[in-house]
Amino acid sequence: MVGRGRARSADPGLRALARRALAEDRWREDATSRAVLPAGLRVRARLVAQAPGVLSGVDAAAAVARAAGLKVLARGRNGARVRRGAVALRVAGPARRVLAAERTMLNFLMHASGVATATQRAVAAARGAAPPLEVWGTRKTLPGLRDLEKRAIVDGGGRPHRHDLADGVLLKTPHLALRPLAEAIGRARGAVGPRTRIEVEVRSAAEALAAARAGADALLLDNRTPGAARAIVRALERAGLRRGRWIELSGGIGPADVRRYRSVGADAVSLGALTHSAAALPFHLVLEPDRLRHPHP
Repeated sequence: MVGRGRARSADPGLRALARRALAEDRWREDATSRAVLPAGLRVRARLVAQAPGVLSGVDAAAAVARAAGLKVLARGRNGARVRRGAVALRVAGPARRVLAAERTMLNFLMHASGVATATQRAVAAARGAAPPLEVWGTRKTLPGLRDLEKRAIVDGGGRPHRHDLADGVLLKTPHLALRPLAEAIGRARGAVGPRTRIEVEVRSAAEALAAARAGADALLLDNRTPGAARAIVRALERAGLRRGRWIELSGGIGPADVRRYRSVGADAVSLGALTHSAAALPFHLVLEPDRLRHPHP
């Protein structure tokens, strides 16, 4: 499962994230370990999966280990399927530091792997759709963890979709409450030019047809049942406005619901649940007692 740890440093964003997470846990002031463990005690440890799933967050966990002054001996591959008992990361160093960094390493690994595992389930549920139905993430991410979570979605076989507000144009209901639809699309087109996709949130066949005729490149069908979404797609097809126009489904759809949307005829389904509601994949830290090195008396 794990490969040899290579001499590579985490990117600056991950290093900063690791340092902030360790500082949040006041890792240098671990009262328990400082009270009971001698400063010279050195150990090796491994982070072990307690359930099957998809591995993600290894880079973040390794960045935490390095920020805590530990040596990364071996590491798993993001996106790999893991079984119970699989080793995601091996580290070595002072026992005080290993135990002080334990929870932070596990938090990143468990959360990211949970997101990747939920994504993989949604991708599996989307198989067989025609046209193919992609699984996308959303901006419903935990503050400060967006890069980690977007990477986890990719590790699970999905697509990250918009990273932030500067990443494409999406006219939603609040925008259209302040500007008429055709005017909003025209203003957006004038601002971003012809090569940037303009997506518009619609709630009915009439709104979808109006947005398509006004020049929308993509349509977001939000909070529609499979039947209602299918009716909107069929209306676009009858009007000759479906071809070349991307259709995204969103709103209250979880991984278990994706299968019901395969026959809609959409191109993608975006799931906020992948990031805001994914259950953590459990991991724990296991010390390797045969490798414990005690300080000389």
